[in-house]
Amino acid sequence: MESIRNIYRIGNGPSSSHTMGPKKAAGIFAARYPDAEKYVAHLYGSLAATGRGHLTDSAILSVLEPIAPTELVWEPEHVEPFHTNGMKFTASGGGSLLGEWTVYSIGGGSIVEEGGRRETPDDIYPMTRLSDILHWCEETGHSYWEYVTRHEDEGIMDYLGEVWDRMCETIERGLQSEGVLPGGLGVRRKAAAYYVKAKGYTDAMRNRGLLYAYALATSEENAAGGVIVTAPTCGSSGVLPAVLYHLYTTRDFMRVRILRALATAGLFGAVVKHNASVSGAEVGCQGEVGVACAMAAAAACQLFGGTPAQIEYAAELALEHHLGLTCDPVCGLVQIPCIERNAIAAARAFDSNIFATFSDGKHRVSFDRVVAVMKQTGHDIPSLYKETAEGGLARNHE
Repeated sequence: MESIRNIYRIGNGPSSSHTMGPKKAAGIFAARYPDAEKYVAHLYGSLAATGRGHLTDSAILSVLEPIAPTELVWEPEHVEPFHTNGMKFTASGGGSLLGEWTVYSIGGGSIVEEGGRRETPDDIYPMTRLSDILHWCEETGHSYWEYVTRHEDEGIMDYLGEVWDRMCETIERGLQSEGVLPGGLGVRRKAAAYYVKAKGYTDAMRNRGLLYAYALATSEENAAGGVIVTAPTCGSSGVLPAVLYHLYTTRDFMRVRILRALATAGLFGAVVKHNASVSGAEVGCQGEVGVACAMAAAAACQLFGGTPAQIEYAAELALEHHLGLTCDPVCGLVQIPCIERNAIAAARAFDSNIFATFSDGKHRVSFDRVVAVMKQTGHDIPSLYKETAEGGLARNHE
């Protein structure tokens, strides 16, 4: 199982699978053929269906065009069996083909070649099932975050510190921004207004309103192409930061405890990514917002002193109640319903934490079982509900 660094990637929105992944792939291909006289990028499946709305073209061209003229070929009907987010790059020069490369953007900014070989092999965790890690925690007395620090490099906490700083900066920037988001849907930013209104309430309403505002702030920055941190994707990047920022600013948690909560959340995200998927194009939004909600629930439960079993239960609850969630962005933009969905998921993460802490942590359906069901459910969902903008809200929007 890979490093949690690959769950938390810092970059520009609006989509980790449609923007970060293709941009990374273009960079690797350009480095292989820097003397090319022409590049061609064939975009398949979901990348072609919603690529323009997700700024896939801008991401690829920003890398290749400065080197050589680049042609984009959109082929939404062409779906590779390995993954729907397929790309084929070709480079030519001197009248001949210099080389070609087929690669897949699998979510969270990660890319793989067919057969599963990643761009950087970094499997570092010996245990990849949450049940095994939970058993280790109970046997040794250690926490999930300690499992992370045992297997990551010594710089992981410094990296999580950078991640946390960027998350805070994005929220604070989003709270100050107003106006209409790009893309043509006329979606107005709401974070600033929600923040002001929340301040006028007390107790529960105030807390819930602030949580919404923080999630909206990040999601709106993502939709505008701003710098965000995937958690585990761009489209779900508002959930975990909102929960942690709210707790940090209202409960006076020390910074080190926030970083440990990020480590635990990243571990849960990595388990899902290893055993299933965090790609909306592959399994629907249950793999994006659903997993983000599970990560946030685990982080919150740890901060409130939950046992390893209660933390696992909180994450299980959060993911279980997102099963079957479709990915149907209107016009292929990460705006409707994505932005509001992040805010609601942040609130659900809090609810999952509370529900789990009322229990003793014992429950029938394990987190691993829900991950397996999510994977199967994702494969059973028709493609028109998986980031193709062909069904659901995307088709019926007025």
